Amino acid sequence: MRTNAMGRGWIGLLLSLCLAACAREAAPPPVRFFAEGQPADLAEWNLLRVADGRLRLNRGVMPYDLNTPLFSDYAHKLRTVWMPQGQAAAYDAERAFDFPVGTILSKTFYYPRGEGDTVLRSADDGPDLRGGGLELSKVRLVETRLLVRRREGWIALPYVWNEQQTRARLMRAGELVPLRLTGADGRSEPAQYQVPDQNQCAGCHGTDMKSKALQPIGPKARQLNRDFAYDDGLANQIARWTRAGYLRGAPAPQAAPRAANWRDPGAPLDAKARAYLDVNCGHCHSPSGPGNTSGLWLDAATREPLRLGRCKLPIAAGKGTGDRRYGLVPGKPDESILVYRMLSDDPAVMMPELGRSVVHAEGVQLIRDWIAAQQGSCG
Repeated sequence: MRTNAMGRGWIGLLLSLCLAACAREAAPPPVRFFAEGQPADLAEWNLLRVADGRLRLNRGVMPYDLNTPLFSDYAHKLRTVWMPQGQAAAYDAERAFDFPVGTILSKTFYYPRGEGDTVLRSADDGPDLRGGGLELSKVRLVETRLLVRRREGWIALPYVWNEQQTRARLMRAGELVPLRLTGADGRSEPAQYQVPDQNQCAGCHGTDMKSKALQPIGPKARQLNRDFAYDDGLANQIARWTRAGYLRGAPAPQAAPRAANWRDPGAPLDAKARAYLDVNCGHCHSPSGPGNTSGLWLDAATREPLRLGRCKLPIAAGKGTGDRRYGLVPGKPDESILVYRMLSDDPAVMMPELGRSVVHAEGVQLIRDWIAAQQGSCG
């Protein structure tokens, strides 16, 4: 009896060792950083992989979200960050963090699926990663953009997913993806989702006109200072990045700036509107951005009412004024150029100029409410 028990024990041990070895063999290869070149297939980076019906994150690839995200034709976004072992970003209270060489930021644009070939026009509440990744039967993947920090600076790479959602290929010239957006009320509208070409990426990420170098836009302290639903529970992102070794020099979250969530019913109207304008417009309309010559600065740091458009005459808007006199007329959103341009889908008029083909109705309403609540007149 004792011999049989010992035999069974040895067999169990051997089976455990075999299973462990198989598990090790089945583990995906580590993330690969390319110091040069432009890999044709997203899979070559080993950041994300399609497995068991899900889009999964590799080891060390950390998801994150923003308090108020950029609007992109109602697309939802899965954002991730990866850095080489032992490297960390340097904290900055105002600007995007200073990321080390080897950093890879990814942003996957997707839509919840509707009936037939439609996708849902819905607010982005952050990616649902329960089960280990995005469930592909419930989403339509469109593209994954990479921002890669090389020694000479950042490079942007747009990868477009095939219809089978098995592969994403580099599309340096961009691509136009026709979609049909369906709202909760059942009404639908066409959208020509534009995957930007590499030059257009610089239109948003070239936030400093002096250097004209690409820079990240989203990963700033005020945007990351929020909780995220990680596998092991909710945790503040700044604290988690610090604990993971991805961030150095950060204060406790309560001492860091925090942007408002533009959809938070409990947040002040001014804070929500300013957060929305900052992320959608402020990277261009700032003292150092490509839109600085307009004199309209919509970044978070600007406080001067005239710079924010209040009773401000346009400099060179042309057709973009819609025969309106001022950028922002207190109490009168319909007389404000800002609202007129947000409501337009004419490429010669609309703002932002890139990243959308449909009107963000909810965003426009927020800015309308903000202007309507302001007191005073333009004389």
